[in-house]
Amino acid sequence: MVRLSGVAAKNTKGASAPRYLTIAGELRDRITTEKLAPHTLIPSERELSDQYGVSRMTARHALSLLENEGYVYRRPPRGTFVAEPRVRFHIGSFSDEITRVGRRPSAQVVWAEEREPSPSAREALDLAPGVTVHALHRLRFADDEPIALETTYFPSGLTPGLLEQGLTGSLWEVLRRQYGIVPTHARATIQSIVIDDASCARLKVRSASPGVLLTRWTYDGGGRCIEFARDVYRADRASFEVEATIPVPVE
Repeated sequence: MVRLSGVAAKNTKGASAPRYLTIAGELRDRITTEKLAPHTLIPSERELSDQYGVSRMTARHALSLLENEGYVYRRPPRGTFVAEPRVRFHIGSFSDEITRVGRRPSAQVVWAEEREPSPSAREALDLAPGVTVHALHRLRFADDEPIALETTYFPSGLTPGLLEQGLTGSLWEVLRRQYGIVPTHARATIQSIVIDDASCARLKVRSASPGVLLTRWTYDGGGRCIEFARDVYRADRASFEVEATIPVPVE
């Protein structure tokens, strides 16, 4: 089990930080810098209370903060444990990203249908009035852990028979293999959200849990948008790495 110093950081100027933040900060540092193995038992509320000379309520607040941030999980009455590290995603294929970190990607189809696109999907895919889309709603897993819910739209004219294909793996691989469509680049917007109750149930998180909404546009080599998607990720299981090229100012 992790042992803490029990010594609070000192602030020589102004008011000191709340004690629960100090406790949470030390635990967070131990988890991130010492790379404590997932599922390592960490001190209980009572033990933190004794080590720091604080109330059980303060210790509970510190552990709740770390739980909300995704660093720990609780299994009453066994205790509190170090969580699996977040998957660090790039904007791209969920399957490729999960495979890259040594885990097994999969998908469960919640629903799939051909229908009229929403206004945002029609605009993103640049579709004429009356053109339909193949719409898919899938629950995505890393190993057997639910990580994200994807709602994806493809122009039905580009993907005839898509709904009869195997849809439990990479859709980009289906595009390449079945339709000769090669995704070459993507862009996305990222927003923090509160996950709705139905999605919380599917993702196996508590009601009103924080999430990340990734809105994606995927293009082929000719610059045509071939996919529009809205993906909801568990904030405690996913982070996103973004890289930018900084232009050099012209003197």
